[in-house]
Amino acid sequence: MQKLRIFCGIVGICLIAAALLVNWHTLAAAADVNLIFTSWRTEDIEGTRRVLDVYMQAHPGVSVDFQPITDSEYDAQLMSSLQTGTGADIIFLRSFSSGRAVFNGGFLSVLNDEIPELANFPAAAMKAWSTEDGQIYGVPIFGVTHGVYYHKDIFAKYDLQPPATWDEFLKVCQTLKDNGENVFAQGAMDEWTLYEVLYSGLGANFYGGEKSRLALIAGEMKLTDAPFVDAFKAIDALQPFLPVGYEALDYVSMQQMFGAGQAAMFIGGSWEIGLFRSLGSTDLGWFAPPVKKAGEQLAYCFHVDAGIGVNKNSKHYAEALEFLKWTATPEFAQLMMKEVPGFFAYTPGEYTLDDELAKAMLDAADGADLTIRTTWEKLSDQAPSGNSLMNEALIKMLKDEFTPEQAAEFVQQGLATWYQPFQK
Repeated sequence: MQKLRIFCGIVGICLIAAALLVNWHTLAAAADVNLIFTSWRTEDIEGTRRVLDVYMQAHPGVSVDFQPITDSEYDAQLMSSLQTGTGADIIFLRSFSSGRAVFNGGFLSVLNDEIPELANFPAAAMKAWSTEDGQIYGVPIFGVTHGVYYHKDIFAKYDLQPPATWDEFLKVCQTLKDNGENVFAQGAMDEWTLYEVLYSGLGANFYGGEKSRLALIAGEMKLTDAPFVDAFKAIDALQPFLPVGYEALDYVSMQQMFGAGQAAMFIGGSWEIGLFRSLGSTDLGWFAPPVKKAGEQLAYCFHVDAGIGVNKNSKHYAEALEFLKWTATPEFAQLMMKEVPGFFAYTPGEYTLDDELAKAMLDAADGADLTIRTTWEKLSDQAPSGNSLMNEALIKMLKDEFTPEQAAEFVQQGLATWYQPFQK
């Protein structure tokens, strides 16, 4: 009988141990969650991963693997992966039509009830990642600005000051050119930079900022109207100050050229702060797009750049949604602005900026007429899109295949093939 008791005790202990082992494996499996987070920002890998480390430390057992894709390949690869069921769990979304295409494909969850805090975000930002009937599919995480970087030591060499007006800007350009300096590290090979940065950034002061952009969308103005043509003319006026061989200069080469101090200025975006820092540029300065005349209000392109959505078909949907909720918090916003300077949060809250250039860019928004890129909203919903037409028009203008007037007419005619307000 004693032996039977001992045997039963041993069996009991074994059964308990086995049960505990099964439970441990179950818990371990439940905790061993790997979320894939995709983006077009290959430049921000280190900074973004430092942000994600904070989240993972607070959520043991959940890993978030940042796997960005080259910007030019992002949209196509993202849609392909989602269509084949291999898409990321957490997804960077471009604003308006590009992000909407992902939602319309049935790949994103509606977030209104899941993240009620989104009701407190700026309406202008929410519009970029929601439908006309108010379905929100993306958390607006940041906007970006446009302006002109410059090397302080080169400016100091010729006793130059950051220009405030367009005439002052052209005089600075001419002084630099007369002294044998490369004025701009700008090229025309990657045409998106000509539209998204030069035209939308510098041109806004000429075409009339947000009021004119909204009038264009409403069909009350056309790109062939004088203010928009003036913006084309302003960009064309910079052609004499582009480097030799600019037609074949690509985006990466442009950045490296400026970062190495081989040109005095670079017309760029706030997202490039970190890159120029990494290239060893220690004398960087920045100024806002010059206004046409002294005393005029700055029309400042503060573009709604990136939102984040959750893959509704994620194998780890609950964990992915939990992460997405975190991206709508001030903690995430502050971390991103610290680790990836030049991106500015839409999340309501009080924040501290460590980077001096980022501070200057944000300060320029105070009192400015804030707008976004010219043809991004509605005008790029179908093909030929306003964005692609602007790209083509500007590159042809800077290669002297189009005059400014012809460039404007090319875009207007292309849009009129499908955009109903332009068909009246």
